[in-house]
Amino acid sequence: MTEWKTYGRRRVYESPWVELWLDDVEIPGVGRVDHHVVRMPKACTTAVVTDDAGRFLLLYRHRFITGQWGWEVPAGWAEPGEEPAAAAAREVEEETGWRPGRVEPLIGFNAMSGISTMRFHAFHMTGCTRIGEPADRSEASRVEWVAEEDVVELLAAGEVPEGASLAALSFFLGPYRSARRRRGSAG
Repeated sequence: MTEWKTYGRRRVYESPWVELWLDDVEIPGVGRVDHHVVRMPKACTTAVVTDDAGRFLLLYRHRFITGQWGWEVPAGWAEPGEEPAAAAAREVEEETGWRPGRVEPLIGFNAMSGISTMRFHAFHMTGCTRIGEPADRSEASRVEWVAEEDVVELLAAGEVPEGASLAALSFFLGPYRSARRRRGSAG
């Protein structure tokens, strides 16, 4: 299959958080169509935060758009000129009241490749220090350290319905850990 060809684009809506465009594209075997594209002008960040006891720092919150309650990892936007790692650390502090010590890249992923430019930069954070209550109390109804076996159960039960949280936690618990074990045993 060949790549889609783009002939032009028209902005339909714009805000500081999201842009909606109609792209004039040619789809091989289909022809030319207007394709909706959601563009995100700011980088998206998320963080898997763990402690020395193997617990995960999670938020329990309601998302009005989907009408669902669920567990999530801290996440947010990078401001213009702000590095994604710094933005993720800032979001952890604002949303949880815990300041990360060590921040390391985990994975980058496209959240909705078929319709959006939304790309998440996920990080693993450790060595957190409690600095007080969350600065943004509207982010979650609860902030808790959750044991790893409980996180796995939450994932399996569909209690982590938000995509970035699901992807970051699943990647951390699976491929990331597996690769670290292989590197550790080889070195």
